[in-house]
Amino acid sequence: MHEMLPPGVRIGIAVSGGADSVALFRTLHALASERQWTLVVLHANHKLRGEESDEDARFVQRLAADLGSFCTIAELPLSGTGNLEQEARIARNRFFREMMQLHNLHKVAQGHTQSDQAETVLFRLLRGAGTAGLSGIRPTTSDGFVRPLLNVTRRETREYLHNIAQPWREDSSNQSLAFDRNRIRLNLLPNLAQDWNPQIESTLSSLADWARAEEEYWEPVIASLAAQHLTSAYAAQICTTGALTGLPRAAARRLLRHAIGLVRGDLQSIDFDHVEKILALAAQTDGSGRLQIPGVDVMRSFNWLRFAPPGTYSRDRHTSSLVPIPGEILLPGGLSTLLLQLRDGNCSYNSVVDCLDRERLPASLELRTWQPGDQYRPVSNTAAVKLKTLFQEARVPLWDRNWWPVLAAPKAAGGGAIVWTRQFGVAAEFAAGPSTRSAVVVSEIASHA
Repeated sequence: MHEMLPPGVRIGIAVSGGADSVALFRTLHALASERQWTLVVLHANHKLRGEESDEDARFVQRLAADLGSFCTIAELPLSGTGNLEQEARIARNRFFREMMQLHNLHKVAQGHTQSDQAETVLFRLLRGAGTAGLSGIRPTTSDGFVRPLLNVTRRETREYLHNIAQPWREDSSNQSLAFDRNRIRLNLLPNLAQDWNPQIESTLSSLADWARAEEEYWEPVIASLAAQHLTSAYAAQICTTGALTGLPRAAARRLLRHAIGLVRGDLQSIDFDHVEKILALAAQTDGSGRLQIPGVDVMRSFNWLRFAPPGTYSRDRHTSSLVPIPGEILLPGGLSTLLLQLRDGNCSYNSVVDCLDRERLPASLELRTWQPGDQYRPVSNTAAVKLKTLFQEARVPLWDRNWWPVLAAPKAAGGGAIVWTRQFGVAAEFAAGPSTRSAVVVSEIASHA
């Protein structure tokens, strides 16, 4: 507790009125003078149990007043759809973060106990969680939440309150078997304690400590692997299939989960089967493939894998605009700019610069995205070729083709003939040559952030 809550800090205490949170409040209050803490009581009323919920709020307010602590109560009614427990937790944590800002709190203490930890670990184990899930409730979080009672059982908090003659509120919904956590608390854990292991809560809590240490070890390792192998592109993460197949299985799984977490913001509902299916996709021979997992669209193209939010890949991304000569324009996707610059005489070609003969061009060009059926003859070819063929030969991933820029003569001025396209260069019939008197230099540069 001393490491979580150093002397002189301002602490918000999440007090529901139940035994665990009341025990936490009374414990911190008893130490506050010695440790020079300032305590602020925080209570969220979700209005789920009508008058009973309101009485919980009044109880907490009276308790805070009796102990001389400031109390903030928020009414946070829920939508009643979906997972109520999850919705309530999200709403409470948002409220706590707001109070941290409003009251300049250094920490928010929550009354999770070893019993809660055991229930969480068992619940996640039954759902097929890996070590990240089995690490359970963290004693501390990066956003300032602390759980000082994680080594204390639910029975011990009640014994403490009995000893100091401190009443608490019982939540009637905790007896409802409609909730998964209640069935674990009321049925499964007692049965396991009776028939298998009397110390089951301690055992599961130790498992959480073990798993958490494993996760802490892997965090910098995966951060380093991500820096080597993951590339951000718009809202997506991209890596090579070889990066995954070349890693030990444990590291590949964790790198995949990291990529998914970057795209989604969390790993909720991501299980072992999802990860294994992606690894199987990566291990396939060359080709394309696609998987839909919760909150992520996973695509393979050649030896690339792309993780993106659903709906971000679409074949219908046609854009078109006119570009004057000289001129510049932001390319589709917004990551680079196309420059058209005039230069006297011929110019040499390189990997960055392409040159067109100004006298063979209309006054302006159309910048558009690639469309199926597009073809032209690059200067390096003896015949016209479809862009799709060039993409395949150059192993351009499917998702990169959506925004692939093409310069063409406007249909009214040249039948829409392609003049230039990224990577494959200028068209032979428009290319600058020895007799060129005025050249147009085409170059693509990264846009400034």
